[in-house]
Amino acid sequence: MKADYDTLVFHLQLLSRTIDAKRYPLTKMIINHHLSADECTELFHLLDDLNETYQAQKEEGLLDYSSLYARFIDFLPNRLNPEEVIYALKKEGYYPSLMTEFIKIMSEK
Repeated sequence: MKADYDTLVFHLQLLSRTIDAKRYPLTKMIINHHLSADECTELFHLLDDLNETYQAQKEEGLLDYSSLYARFIDFLPNRLNPEEVIYALKKEGYYPSLMTEFIKIMSEK
């Protein structure tokens, strides 16, 4: 059983090297930081919620989205760099408007 696991890990490491980090930085990050399926699902549930809140606040005319950014940062596992995750999400086309706001907030700090 241990040999099967070690082989699987080895094969995943090889596959992760073939992923184009410039095109798929989030996917590469998920593999390299060993995020579980549950962690990814939770992340995207949070992002769905944050994006809905962002859209609603934007329609209401609010201009400060730092509370959404703070929720995102607080949620991320310590092993992930928030800036890298935000740029990776943006690069892969996830939540482009929200990620643009997060990037603005990061540049103001």
